[in-house]
Amino acid sequence: MTTPHASQHESITDDIDLLLDILPPDIREWLERQNEIENLLEIICDLGRAPEARYPAKSQVMPSRLATPEDLEYVTRRVGAFGKDNRAGIERTLHRISAIRNRRGAIVGLTCRVGRAVYGTIDIIRDVVESGKSVLLLGRPGVGKTTKCREVARVLSEEFGKRVIVVDTSNEIAGDGDIPHPGIGRARRMQVPAPELQHALMIEAVENHMPEVIVIDEIGTQEDAFAARTIAERGVQLVATAHGNTLDRLLLNPTLSDIIGGIQAVTLSDEEARRRKTQKTVLERKAPPTFEVVIEILEVEKLAVHHEVAAAVDQTLRGMAPKPEIRIQTPEGTIEVIQPAQDGAEPVAVAPADLHPPAAAQEAAAPPLQKMRLYPYGVDRRRLERGLQELGMEATLTRDFREADAILYLKAHSRRQEGRMHELLTANIPCYVVKSNTYAQILSTLRDIFPARYQRPSEEAKAVQEAEEGIYRVLAGDEAAELYPQRRYIRRLQHALAAKYGLRSESWGAEPQRRVRIFRP
Repeated sequence: MTTPHASQHESITDDIDLLLDILPPDIREWLERQNEIENLLEIICDLGRAPEARYPAKSQVMPSRLATPEDLEYVTRRVGAFGKDNRAGIERTLHRISAIRNRRGAIVGLTCRVGRAVYGTIDIIRDVVESGKSVLLLGRPGVGKTTKCREVARVLSEEFGKRVIVVDTSNEIAGDGDIPHPGIGRARRMQVPAPELQHALMIEAVENHMPEVIVIDEIGTQEDAFAARTIAERGVQLVATAHGNTLDRLLLNPTLSDIIGGIQAVTLSDEEARRRKTQKTVLERKAPPTFEVVIEILEVEKLAVHHEVAAAVDQTLRGMAPKPEIRIQTPEGTIEVIQPAQDGAEPVAVAPADLHPPAAAQEAAAPPLQKMRLYPYGVDRRRLERGLQELGMEATLTRDFREADAILYLKAHSRRQEGRMHELLTANIPCYVVKSNTYAQILSTLRDIFPARYQRPSEEAKAVQEAEEGIYRVLAGDEAAELYPQRRYIRRLQHALAAKYGLRSESWGAEPQRRVRIFRP
């Protein structure tokens, strides 16, 4: 069940007259005579062809009129400069003008897309966004991914007072010009001069401006994926879109699969292969996902929500189809939720304000697999999970502090003795302070909780971590990164990791001081 976008939300068309003003007068007059300006999506002007107006369910061609070089020049003189991606805009609006060029670089076609900021588009996923988890949006072009990113930036910055940075490639989210569009609320915008520099701006945003949330419109390269993982490991919430319509297709994308955990081939023992009833070589998830939640936008008002990305990826690799939660927003403003375990059941209608992710309920209903339940408050969950795995600790993370056996909170939050912090301190549950969100401090706190289970990290794990940090420094702008001396086998792992991110590496020096140096091609 879906409804037209405009029937449910207040649409801000960004002074569509400003877009019409850049068009030749007769084309503008023809568009106005159609009496459908409020539904206009884009105007197409290709040299030697009739101008075309496109609407959600149809398109119309201007009769007895062919676009001329003078028409294209008329438009390009009235917009901003075209960047390397052949896109331009109109200052302080969300309208976008994209050019098609011939071999000589001359413009022979223009796509003038109407930009609209729409309030209310994230009501259907508001509970997910507010949870503080990193969220990845997938969907075909034109289904509303960028619009939802823009609304996320506004809601988190204005209504929740969070420090939000929009890394804006091609000015898609916050519009053209130096002053961002009001559709992003109080969020700050960093403009990306060229798409290939997006990953560097992502790292710069974290290092220079201390954001709590980073919003990115399109993660499309390995460098972007690596930067996203680095940002998430620092405890910053990420909200982003990526190429791909579904989770399983993204998993098969070698460039981007790392952001949902990646794939690796694992050779099982004979006994384990017999137990699993599989071949000896199987595919398994390589690492914790960068994004904790993946949302597939099936239609404008119909979504599939994977609340536990790691579990969904594991199911896919084992040949089982993951069952996401389906959400549908009705014309009345209610949200119909079809839970994964209720195949064939009638949808349950709930109000947007009453909607909560089912993960906590699922977690409570699941049989306990581990002995101790920890509740992290302000502590980076990925580093915490990694520390539990590395130290071999029998523990799980819970989303409800009332179910926890111990609470870990960041020292910076102890200054606030009100709200949630007050509830935690008065809950009669053992509390442990984590001085900072570095991996070393989290490990130190875990050793305090589990002193008998402490194990030193393996040589291989430490060497891979050092290589990852070196790769990050090179991708962020350093000329080279020199690693500590390692054995030949460990160096091979570091070389392979550098090659994975398109970097060069070399071993130099004499044994036992031979070491790896990572640098750009």
